[in-house]
Amino acid sequence: MQQAHSTSGPAAGQGHVPHAAAGSSRGRLPPGPVMVDIAGLELSEPERARLSHPQVGGVILFTRNFSDRDQLGALCAAIHGVRDEPLLIAVDHEGGRVQRFRSDGFTPLPAARVFGHWFDQDPQAAMHAATETGFVLACELRACGVDFSFTPVLDLDYGVSQVIGNRALHDSPQGVALLARALIQGLAQAGMAACGKHFPGHGAVAADSHRAIPVDERPLDEILAADAAPYRWLGDLGLPAVMPAHVIYPQVAPEPAGFSSRWITDILRGQLAYDGVVFSDDLTMEGASVAGDICARARAALAAGCDMVLVCNRPDLADELLRSLDGRPLDPRAVRRIRRLMPTQPAPDWSGLLSDPRYLRARNLRSENLPG
Repeated sequence: MQQAHSTSGPAAGQGHVPHAAAGSSRGRLPPGPVMVDIAGLELSEPERARLSHPQVGGVILFTRNFSDRDQLGALCAAIHGVRDEPLLIAVDHEGGRVQRFRSDGFTPLPAARVFGHWFDQDPQAAMHAATETGFVLACELRACGVDFSFTPVLDLDYGVSQVIGNRALHDSPQGVALLARALIQGLAQAGMAACGKHFPGHGAVAADSHRAIPVDERPLDEILAADAAPYRWLGDLGLPAVMPAHVIYPQVAPEPAGFSSRWITDILRGQLAYDGVVFSDDLTMEGASVAGDICARARAALAAGCDMVLVCNRPDLADELLRSLDGRPLDPRAVRRIRRLMPTQPAPDWSGLLSDPRYLRARNLRSENLPG
């Protein structure tokens, strides 16, 4: 997912979904299969209507949606208040160059590869630091009303992918799995679920799927033994959500993994027995273009086994997709899985964090030992 500084379509919030249910801004609706975004710092009326659509199940935030903690908290409260069953609010907040909120008290988080370098010297200390960083990350987001972060990256660091780069935890499956499990533990201690990405692995291709269609020519056995191994080891109990890569693996299937029933249904759900949420990556990325227009992309992803699809930076396409899905029955299995991502323990407040010894110790450990 990438924040757009400009788009070829209308600015977010300018479209409108002509749906009968959209006129009623509230209703006991289960989460639908589409995650959308918003334009700015407050909800517009067209955005409220869009979020009321039965096929919407979540909202992803970007840097453009943040000015300070009070504003972010008010925005999240407004989003949660649109429906009686609150929508899931998510963000890409990994650390390093992918951290959407960086000011007004948010802790600068290190790139994931920092933990990997430390792991090579002192595995126990690195895993402890990963846990504490996950705890800080989740505490700060939850204190502002954000429910979920698309982290950690489980791609292996082969040294060839610029878009992954230092977002990867390690170059070995074992190192990635151990560090990811530690970070996930910290997230969970603050009441936040995790999402591993990009299944089965994006690290071995140089092309950036935001701008191109990457192709990985390796055979299935090699991918399963290395890149996909952390997903098998972590399972859905440790990893409540997964995001497939917009990468084609032609020796396995002709489609990108996120549109492939071979990858999602046969391998991830079947061979690896995974029962967590499967998110598509952003359907407006170039790597998704092989599946057709926005409606074809979403239908292909859902048919392949995704529970929720993301449409970012193009509200006009989000509205087009919602119109095409109007009246589509919701999959009860997907609804059940998505509901499991919502936090169940009370969120901290920011003032409480500043007097919480655990949070302060975790933040001090991070600041004393890790570069931002």
